[in-house]
Formats: sequence, C-alpha cells, structure tokens
Amino acid sequence: MTTMTHDGYLATVELDEDAGLFHGEVINTRDVLTFQGRTLDELKTAFADTIADYLDWCRERGKTPEKPFSGNFSVRVAPDIHRRAAAAAAREGKSLNGFVADVLERAAS
Repeated sequence: MTTMTHDGYLATVELDEDAGLFHGEVINTRDVLTFQGRTLDELKTAFADTIADYLDWCRERGKTPEKPFSGNFSVRVAPDIHRRAAAAAAREGKSLNGFVADVLERAAS
C-alpha cells in the first residue's frame, strides 16, 4: 500500500485497476476523508482539495479540525523492556520520554 502526505495529513492510496482510478483515504483523523484521481497529478490535487474542504467544513461549523498528530501516544511493552529502556535512558542522562523519542527519530529517518 502506498501513502501520501499533505499538510501533515497522511493517506493510503490503492489502485482500482477495473475502474482505472486511484482511491485515497486519510488515515490520521477520525473523520472520513476520501479522494480519487485517474493520474498522480489528479490524485495530488484531489487530496489537497479534500483537506481544504475539510478545513472549510470545520471552520463553518466552529469545529476544531483534528490535528494529524498530537505528538502523544501510548506504547505498551513487556515490563522487562520497560525496565531496560529506563536503565538505558538513565545511562545516557535522559528521561525515558527523551530516550524513546531519540530512538524513534533514528528509526523513522
């Protein structure tokens, strides 16, 4: 599956060979946002238009648009991993949060 981003919003894209269309769906908001296009340029334009329409829709209703990512998430790990990660963070003079953020930054690069 392919992904695209626009203004921090993340979408998955699938090809419908029978219809000759690319279908996209924004995956980092609870609101249902979809778009489609026959070419990559059409798809990119449709994605941008969908986000613009969503933001306009929210503004008209006085609703705060969902932020694509808040920067907060919970992770469940085995107690032993938690202990070892806390010890590794302490050895580096970091908080556990700072240590995990650094590890994720390196892994996501």
